[in-house]
Amino acid sequence: MAISIPRRELFIDGEWKPPLLNNRIPIINPSTELIIGDIPGGTKEDVELAVEAARRALNRNNGRDWSTASGSLRANYLRAIAAKITERKDELAKLEAIDNGKPLDEAAADMDDVIASFSYYAELAEGLDAKQKAPVSLPMENFKSYVIKEPIGVVALITPWNYPMLMASWKVAAALAAGCTAVLKPSELASVTCLELADICKEVGLPAGVLNVITGLGTEAGAPLASHPHIDKISFTGSSATGSKIMQAAAQQVKPVSLELGGKSPIIVFDDVDIDKVAEWTILGCFFTNGQICSATSRLLVHENIATKFLNRLVEWAKNIKVSDPLEDGCKLGAIVSEGQYQKVLKFISTAKSEGATILTGGSRPEHLKKGYFVEPTIITDVSTSMQIWREEVFGPVLCAKTFSTEEEAIELANDTHYGLGSAVMSNDPERCERISKAIQAGIVWINCSQPTFIQAPWGGIKRSGFGRELGEWGLDNFLSVKQVTKYISDEQWGWYKRPSKM
Repeated sequence: MAISIPRRELFIDGEWKPPLLNNRIPIINPSTELIIGDIPGGTKEDVELAVEAARRALNRNNGRDWSTASGSLRANYLRAIAAKITERKDELAKLEAIDNGKPLDEAAADMDDVIASFSYYAELAEGLDAKQKAPVSLPMENFKSYVIKEPIGVVALITPWNYPMLMASWKVAAALAAGCTAVLKPSELASVTCLELADICKEVGLPAGVLNVITGLGTEAGAPLASHPHIDKISFTGSSATGSKIMQAAAQQVKPVSLELGGKSPIIVFDDVDIDKVAEWTILGCFFTNGQICSATSRLLVHENIATKFLNRLVEWAKNIKVSDPLEDGCKLGAIVSEGQYQKVLKFISTAKSEGATILTGGSRPEHLKKGYFVEPTIITDVSTSMQIWREEVFGPVLCAKTFSTEEEAIELANDTHYGLGSAVMSNDPERCERISKAIQAGIVWINCSQPTFIQAPWGGIKRSGFGRELGEWGLDNFLSVKQVTKYISDEQWGWYKRPSKM
């Protein structure tokens, strides 16, 4: 199943252009630790060219080529992109797996979601035409008012490495549907499929400059993009620390941002559940995508009545997960994305042990894998609420568990965090689930499941997990500006001021 990494340049103004400083960044396969290619290392100078290209594309032909064109025209391009991704799905999934480390089956499922994202926002782009000039009901008959939704302008889209092409598609599809032009800056740890997305856009004839892709380090490409004066909005998915820096940069120019940041999401398991059914959801909620999910339900709160039985069963489920090279059949947990992240995960585990926690299972490299950044599925107990492992985002296959005795205690423990992205409650009592879904401080609540994500439903968090929503109609609204138009329709003089006498 050998696959080679295409050698790409930066994608600026519809063309491949080498970085002005000729920098290249090696691509390391996290499963083998081998260099398998490289990506261009863009810098401030390249960002300048990309933003200029996006600005030209926004205004070309007074916007009629893109920003003020009909939604149906933009929809045609989005559907063409979806069709090309469908043609190349298998190849793209393999590229994602060897670049990012996630299991091939997961990468293939990601590609299905990428296709769905472009198709869905094509529909919303078409629907936008019909929603223009929506009337506003006014209390005065001598005025009429309506609303126009316009693209917010040139947008910076900064995306993470855990779902490289999928997270890019959430932003790119919605931004383009709205009529924006964009500069996409993917993580330098996993940029390959985002460059292939650029290749697909070139192949379908997307107008030059509508989408530009700049790869490079965050400090050298991401920071200049976030602070660029000709960017009208920043949409960022990544760490809370970087999100805070982006807010600071945007604040200097009073520029809007939407942020989808970190999480330390709780999963509450009551004593009336089917043990195996809920054990699988608990495992998936924390170990899917190698545990590298911002919404991972990595804080397990389990009722004391079933804690021992449930945790023992969880260990059995965890030990049954196949950890291997992502391209192997049946792989359910691949490699951590990079050596730096791998060492960070192991440090979290060792710190938990030193603070007095118990490693119930996992905690190190699988014995059968001598190379690659692999970490066993890890479950940690005897955890206090002050421990680092309970409070900070690990971004790896590490689940920490704590017991509770009452519903009130569970809610208090669940909400005792700076984060507020995802959450889950497991119970056969519908009323209890309803109460907890209202009490949990999070942007997303899953009942009797964990991590299902649908393109039609809003995605985002509260507190230090960020603000703004992606996906669904909310994702489109992220990139639209609302303009009020009000017309005076009476033939009568308004009459507020005294009419001056005629000369």
